[in-house]
Amino acid sequence: MLSLKPANPEDLASIAQLAREIWAKHYTPIIGIGQVNYMLNKMYSTKALQQQVDEGQRFHMVVSEEKQVGFISVSQKEQGDYFLHKFYILDEKQNSGLGTTVFKKVFEELNNPQSIRLTVNRQNYKSINFYFKMGFRIEKVEDFDIGNDYYMNDFVMLWRKN
Repeated sequence: MLSLKPANPEDLASIAQLAREIWAKHYTPIIGIGQVNYMLNKMYSTKALQQQVDEGQRFHMVVSEEKQVGFISVSQKEQGDYFLHKFYILDEKQNSGLGTTVFKKVFEELNNPQSIRLTVNRQNYKSINFYFKMGFRIEKVEDFDIGNDYYMNDFVMLWRKN
């Protein structure tokens, strides 16, 4: 049984822990351990996560078989237009259809979205292909300076309601 559970303040520590576990495996080969650690410290401390909540991001825990296996965060930009900030699932739960199921639940949760944007690292082929499968297209290429001589070299991807 899969569910999306709205995250509460007590879940922020779980999100931080899940991020560390997921990022260490997934992103170290793509961007290196130095940038992984920098980004985790900058964006995934409980303080940073709380600030993101305060700025309007809605976090949900992905729960499968009563275990937290991932998380998402979304914010609404304008009526019907959303930004998917985070969508992470533990490595051992990937390629099982779980991500597709979660994404369908996200669409239900957003209640008739008109568009959804996200950013994804240009070397993150597995995720890019997943987003293509979900109906996203590449809108543009962006390089985001995140400090400490690190950049996020991303695609901005867009899903638009037909």
